Amino acid sequence: MTQTARKVGPVGLFLLAIVVAIAIGIAAFTVGRDPYGGDTLQRIRSTGVVRIGFANEAPYGFLDSESGKITGEAPEIAQVILKRLGATEIQPIVTEFGSLIPGLKADRFDVIAAGMYITPERAQEIRFSNPTYAIGEAFLVAAGNPLELHSFEDVANHETARIGVMGGSVEHGYAKDLDVPDDRIIVFPDYPSAIEGLKTDRVDAIAATVLTVNDLLRKSNDDRIERAKPFTDPVINGESIKGYGAFGFRKEDVALQEEFNRQLEKFLGTPEHLNLVEPFGFNEQTLPGDVTAEDIVRDR
Repeated sequence: MTQTARKVGPVGLFLLAIVVAIAIGIAAFTVGRDPYGGDTLQRIRSTGVVRIGFANEAPYGFLDSESGKITGEAPEIAQVILKRLGATEIQPIVTEFGSLIPGLKADRFDVIAAGMYITPERAQEIRFSNPTYAIGEAFLVAAGNPLELHSFEDVANHETARIGVMGGSVEHGYAKDLDVPDDRIIVFPDYPSAIEGLKTDRVDAIAATVLTVNDLLRKSNDDRIERAKPFTDPVINGESIKGYGAFGFRKEDVALQEEFNRQLEKFLGTPEHLNLVEPFGFNEQTLPGDVTAEDIVRDR
């Protein structure tokens, strides 16, 4: 018997064994639960697996009905950048747009790949990559645009005009910022239901990005609806607003965001990038320039 055992005694040894067993169990549980210590970039490089969340909104991120594969501006760029970071398997997870940030924070996926606009409000909850595009807004209206709606201000100034927006979208915020009454802002879970609302006179206009409106018109192929022309982008605090789309990351995933940005800077504007996004309506005119996510959050 050792000197320590003689001092501790049988009961002491028994209690010590229990404490050690509990400590080992806790350590094993912790390691089994997250062997990478919360470092998502390290996990991606070690396992090769990364999960991306999207909202099935063309042309930003959507499921192609013919191929059954996820595509769009954001997923296509994500596949290039994430493979450069070491990913070999990219798992797409679809959800409603308004559930993207909660889903990311709840660890349902690792990256938001939905062309989400950078806003100060969203930046309080998640990290953004630097933007991959900059575009303006548009309205879908009934053929002939009977209420003559060519801006958010037109909707606000009309006595009865109702505007349809997607839940969690910046367009919802634009409408509120420009004093459209809440009872004339109709929130839809997705654009197909919003179009149905327009056709059945639940709303008088649908607000979306110009690329979304163009894509919806092309797919619907319905002469009962049209794009409002001309259209004036919203002016908030004296500034004509453009939307800057980017990828989203959890607040703690600093390393992943920073490395993603480094690879993104090398990629954006190259022939490879422009050829990749051209089928979705993006081109040199939609490049964001030297604007960073930090610039956008600070200046808005």
